[in-house]
Amino acid sequence: MPPAVVLVTGVSRWLGGALAAELAADPSIDRVIGVDTVPPAPEMLRRLGRTEFVRADIRNPLIGKVIAAASVDTVVHMNISSTPAGSGGRTPMKELNVIGTMQLLAACQRAPSVRRFVLKSTSAVYGASSRDPAVFTEAMQARAVPSGGFAKDSLDIEGYVRAFRRRRPEVDVAVLRFTNFIGPRIDSLLTSFFRMPVVPTALGYDARVQLLHEDDALAVLTRATTGPFVGTVNVGGEGTLLLSQAIRRLGRVEAPIPSPALGSVGRLSRRFGFVDYSPEQMRFLNFGRVVDTTVLRTEFGYLPRYTTEAALADYARTVSPVLPSRLVEPTAARVRSVLGRVGEAAGAVSDRLRPTPPAPGLRAVRDA
Repeated sequence: MPPAVVLVTGVSRWLGGALAAELAADPSIDRVIGVDTVPPAPEMLRRLGRTEFVRADIRNPLIGKVIAAASVDTVVHMNISSTPAGSGGRTPMKELNVIGTMQLLAACQRAPSVRRFVLKSTSAVYGASSRDPAVFTEAMQARAVPSGGFAKDSLDIEGYVRAFRRRRPEVDVAVLRFTNFIGPRIDSLLTSFFRMPVVPTALGYDARVQLLHEDDALAVLTRATTGPFVGTVNVGGEGTLLLSQAIRRLGRVEAPIPSPALGSVGRLSRRFGFVDYSPEQMRFLNFGRVVDTTVLRTEFGYLPRYTTEAALADYARTVSPVLPSRLVEPTAARVRSVLGRVGEAAGAVSDRLRPTPPAPGLRAVRDA
C-alpha cells in the first residue's frame, strides 16, 4: 500500500529536496511535506512542485504538531549533518543530529498515524581502522568504535531508531547505510576533497573507496519510502577504487604527507575553508571502507545503475582537471620526491638535536 502523506526532513539540501520532488511527482501520494530550518534555494523550490514546505526545526517539539495535524503516515529522516561547518560548529551539529532525531522520534511515537519510518544513515557507523574486514555486512559492527563526529552521531541515531522500533513494533522501519555520495549535483565532503588541486593523503596508505552515484541514492530513497522493505541495508555501487586512482582520474595531484602532519593540514584546511574534515574522516582517507551489497540486490531489490568507477567518471565530467592526464603521474612523482627529501631532512635535524646519552661511567656517577 503506497503512503498517503509523507514528511521529509532536510529538504533544503539537494538530496532531500530531490526526494521530495520525486515523491510529489507520484500521483498515488496525496501530500508531501518538506521540513527544514531554512527555505530551499529558488531553483529547488521550483522543482519541489506540489511539496508543502514547512519551516520548522526538528529539535523543537512543535514538529509533533506538524506530524499530527497532517496525519503523516511516512517519515523520511534526511536532516543529518556530516560536517561541523555546515551546522555552525560541532555542538550545533550534535544537537541537530542527536537531539533533533530524538524529538522527531518522540513525535512519531505519539502519532498513531505514523506507520513507516525511513532513516538515511551511513556506512561510517562501521568505523575505519587497520583491523577492518575486507567488506562489512549489515550484521557486523565497527572494529574500532567511532569516538566522535558524524560517525558517533550516526551510531547514536541508529540506537534511538532501534529503541523506537521496540516501542512501536507496528511501524515499519528501514535504515539505509549509504557509502560516500558523488555526482555532478551533490555537494559532499568527498566532492570537496576531490576538488582540491593538490590532494593531501597519508603517506604509506592507499584507501579503498566505494562510491554511490547521486541518482542511485535518490532511487534507493524513493523505493525505501514507497516500498515494503524493513530492516537495515548497505547501499553502495559495485566495485572499488584506490584513493590514489580516483585522484589521478580527476586530474589532481596527490601529496602524500606523514600521518602526524596530516592533522595539522586538516586544521589549516578547515580554517581557510578548503575542506572541513575531522580526525574520523581522515581515518577513512587512511583505511577506506567497503560494504557488502548482497541485501541491497536480493532483499531490497535494487541494482545500482552506476558502479564506483562509473560514478566517479560521471562526476569527473563536471570537474576541470588541474593537469592533463599525461602529466598527472610525473607531477605526482616529483611532489612525492620533494616531500620525501623534506622528510629526510627533518629526520636528520631531529637526530642532530637529540641529546647524546652520557658515557656509562658518568651514568654510574649520576645514579650514585
